[in-house]
Amino acid sequence: MNQELALALVRQSPDAVIFADIEGAIRVWNDAAVRIFGYTAEQAIGEMLDIVIPERFREAHWKGFERAVNDRATKYAGQSLATRSVRSDGAQIYVEMSFAVVLDSDDEVLGVVSLARDITERFEKDRADRKRMQELEEALAEGR
Repeated sequence: MNQELALALVRQSPDAVIFADIEGAIRVWNDAAVRIFGYTAEQAIGEMLDIVIPERFREAHWKGFERAVNDRATKYAGQSLATRSVRSDGAQIYVEMSFAVVLDSDDEVLGVVSLARDITERFEKDRADRKRMQELEEALAEGR
């Protein structure tokens, strides 16, 4: 695969593609990341991943990030994780993310790549459906 094709695939991916080096500094931020998180590539590249991580989750995130880099693998390999994130305007969103540790040709860790998609609408609809189901079950139990 040539470099031009690889760059086009990352840039045009329908999901956010975010690559952070082993320190957690963003080095790749594609067009979908701009759309989802609200930061331009110029604003995001060079910043720490904290820009998209709600403050209350940062400590756990960095422990997991460090463990993944040290272990050269993530415990979420082959899985996606639904979690909260934050946009540039401070709005809280829900994203579904998958992660991989990226190794070079000598098997040295280069950093971590994340793919993300905004699932806020789906998450909120599911939550409203669960609440409505609970209300109906309670009404049924009360004989209403």
